[in-house]
Amino acid sequence: MRFNLNRFDLTTLRLFVAAVEAGSLTAGAERLDLSLAAASKRVAELESHLGTPLLQRSKRGVVPTSAGATLLPHAMEMVARLEQMALAMDDVRAGLFGHLRLWANTSAFGGFLPALLAAYGKAHPGVVLDLQDAISEDAVRGVLRGAAELAVIGDNTAAEGLRTLVCDVDELVLLLPPGHALVPAAGGSVALADVLQHDLVAFGRTTSLTRQLASAAEAIQQPLRLRAQVRSFDAMGRMVAAGLGLAVLPRKGALPYAHALGLRIARLQGMTTERRLLLAMRPGDGLSAAALALVAMVQNSLDHPHAKGAT
Repeated sequence: MRFNLNRFDLTTLRLFVAAVEAGSLTAGAERLDLSLAAASKRVAELESHLGTPLLQRSKRGVVPTSAGATLLPHAMEMVARLEQMALAMDDVRAGLFGHLRLWANTSAFGGFLPALLAAYGKAHPGVVLDLQDAISEDAVRGVLRGAAELAVIGDNTAAEGLRTLVCDVDELVLLLPPGHALVPAAGGSVALADVLQHDLVAFGRTTSLTRQLASAAEAIQQPLRLRAQVRSFDAMGRMVAAGLGLAVLPRKGALPYAHALGLRIARLQGMTTERRLLLAMRPGDGLSAAALALVAMVQNSLDHPHAKGAT
């Protein structure tokens, strides 16, 4: 027997998605400004209608049951479409001709992205840019739930359910003060094992860049000595200049601070130094004209790396 479609209300589906994402029904209810009692009732009614539990509850929070895991991608799709509809109508009300919503990690903002967006803005002056600096995992969630159309993420970030393409390739390098014992001779490099003997300045442990560094350290069975965790390349460069530690970051992000603060850049050995960023989007034909134009520009820059605005 087919389920009664009228029993699937969007608020409850949004609550279910929010609870799974947060791992907590309480946190999911707070996102939707619902009381815990009202949230519990909504989930219970949905479970009763479907005839099966959707959330497995424990003292640690909630996780989806097998039935909940089946429902989740469909609920996320509906929630994302609802969010996109609301944003599109906001644009109509504001009289906007185009709106590009892009979430990107700090490596993108500190590297290739400003030049790409400058070229995009010149080519599409009527499009309003709505940008958000977010860690890669949050950027993925932003696209999945419809808050953003595109995301720039590290290639070591799970992006199940999204289509991705490489949008930038950079090299991880070491940023260090002049006169430091690890400054190599001209053209030389520094072994990762030697770097890990010193304090480091890095982004938070959950970011894709720090996870890439942590994976390399784990491969040679050495710990990361994180003395300071910061949120921007600017803060990272200033911490290095102050002598608080060394930093491993993409070359494009390191260059401005090496020049401005008199720091040194050294190549690394003993780890994979390629740093790839991906442009992530929902699969299918649902992208706006503004988003499709940026995707085309990224693809063109990769096909013609010396084109204007390319990285």
